Formats: sequence, C-alpha cells, structure tokens
Amino acid sequence: MSYSRDQNGRAHLAIVLGSYVQDHVWSTDRFPQPGETRRALAFSTGPGGKGFNQAVACFRQRGDVLYLGAIGNDGLGRTAREYAAREGLDCAWQVLDDVATASAGIIVNAEGANQIMVNLAANERMSTAFIAEHESAFAAARVLLVQLENNLDAVQVALALGNRHGLLCVLNPAPMHAGLDSGLLALCNVITPNETEFSMLLANILGERMAADDIADSTDEILHALCRRLGVPTVVITLGARGCFVSHDSATRRGDARDFYRMQAERVTSVDTTGAGDAFNGALVACLAQSPEPAFQQAVRHANRVAGLSTERVGAALAVPSLAEVKARFPEPC
Repeated sequence: MSYSRDQNGRAHLAIVLGSYVQDHVWSTDRFPQPGETRRALAFSTGPGGKGFNQAVACFRQRGDVLYLGAIGNDGLGRTAREYAAREGLDCAWQVLDDVATASAGIIVNAEGANQIMVNLAANERMSTAFIAEHESAFAAARVLLVQLENNLDAVQVALALGNRHGLLCVLNPAPMHAGLDSGLLALCNVITPNETEFSMLLANILGERMAADDIADSTDEILHALCRRLGVPTVVITLGARGCFVSHDSATRRGDARDFYRMQAERVTSVDTTGAGDAFNGALVACLAQSPEPAFQQAVRHANRVAGLSTERVGAALAVPSLAEVKARFPEPC
C-alpha cells in the first residue's frame, strides 16, 4: 500500500472523498431478459464511481476541489490517474497492492434508463490513516462531500474530521448501506438521497414505510415532516425528471425564504441517466463552497441544470457539462 498525491499542494475549498470505478457501458435497444444474449449497439469505457464523478462535476463548475480516492496498483489504477491528470483534477490516491481497482458493467436502454453491476474492490479498503494524513486539507476547506461506496469507517472518519474543522458536511447516501444510522446522520449538515434512498432511510432510521414510487407524489407537507424527523438540518430528495424537494430545519434555511419547496427539473433530451445524481451533487458542492455562499435555492437550481445536461450525453464523469456549457444553455441566472 502506498499514498500518492497528484496535486499541487495548495489548499482547496471543497473535498470530495469517495469511490473511483472504471465504467464499461453497453448501449442496447432494450434490457436483456434472464438467460438472453443481446447484441449491443455501442460500447464505451471511461472513469466513474460516485466520488470521482462528483469531484469532476464540482471541478467542471469551477469548484476548487481536492479528490481523495483508493485504487489498485494495476492498469485501471494507472488509467484513473491519467484521466484525472487530463482533467486537471487535484487528487490524493491510496494505492493498494493486494486489491484491484473497481469496475462496473452498465447497460443503457433506448429510453436512457440503466442497469448497473459494480465491484467496489479498492474503494472498500480505504484506510482511516490515509484520511487522517490529509487533515490539513480538511482544516483549509469549506465543504466536504462523501458517499457510501467506500467502507463505512472511512466515511465516518472523514465526516468527523469535517465536523472538527467546521466544514459543511454533505452526504449523498448512495448506495444505501445497512450500517448507516442516526449517529452518522448526526455528523451531516446536508443529505441528498434519491427516492429509493429516501424510502430506505425512512424504513431503516424511522421505521416508516413509504414506497419509492410514492415519494414524488406525496404532499410537500408530508415530505417535510418526514425529513425533519431524520435530524439532518437540510435534506434534498432528488426526483429525477421531476426535479427535487428541499427541506430545511427552520433555524437553518441557508439563505432560503422557505423551510421547504420543490425545484422543477430543466427540460432536456435525455439519452443516458447514468451519473446524473453525481452531477447534481458535485455541482451543488461547487456552489456551496463559494464565498460568499449563495442562497441554497440558487445552488440547487444550478445543480439541477448540470444534472439535466449530463443526461444528454452517454457516460458518467465524461458526460458532465462545463460551467460555460451550462451558462450557454441556460443564460438566465440561477
């Protein structure tokens, strides 16, 4: 095991700690049935993983970001570092000799929906010592973004460091983890579940049952009441093509005029939804790391735009639009 820094050593305003996964993507007219072999219409491979996707999304919105990730000492690990170098993304890598770099198989159908199988490999072996070695980066930053594709003790240590240094701590609870509990949520200022993850949070944390398909159609008042019971100051439920729902604790509105509201999705022509949630999270953090911090509603509107535009291209990290592309498509300010 070794640590490697592909960065210039300066302080950053945002830290994204999370997974790197090499994505292998097949496009098809429809998903295969069990036991069926189908001919793919196209194939591509590129960088992915929730952490790396979100770091790239933050960086492409001109976010001042440092990415912390774990890879194997193998060809895909070298490819990961090459992708980051071409992007210009500052990274600190934990390089593991006895485990592979993560990879995923993704099938995208004609409607842009996807099915994903992933081997998280090195991501589940990130050491807490590696994170502690970068405490000076936490001391200089404003915002921390984490997900759940790494081992939970690494996520918890990162959030604890974020709290120690007064960072705005954002958790994208994806994929849901059986070990996620109210104690870990207490370390978060903002969480960003999608409908499925919110449904699972309600069941696991509150013992409440609400089907994921029913969440977007629930009243704002019901959603807000459920969000408040989770104990996190701000909850953003991403709803895909239906935008998102935002719920604040009344004492922590983050510049917003209301405790809760919906934000409609922008109109786009979607071809691949892979990584749209990651694009949303990275763009949100890029906005929140700014000084002065904008009203939360402005950050959410921009994140919606970035997520929407990312679905007009195939892929994950490489599909995220630049800030210039977002402004060209949506010239009106957030």
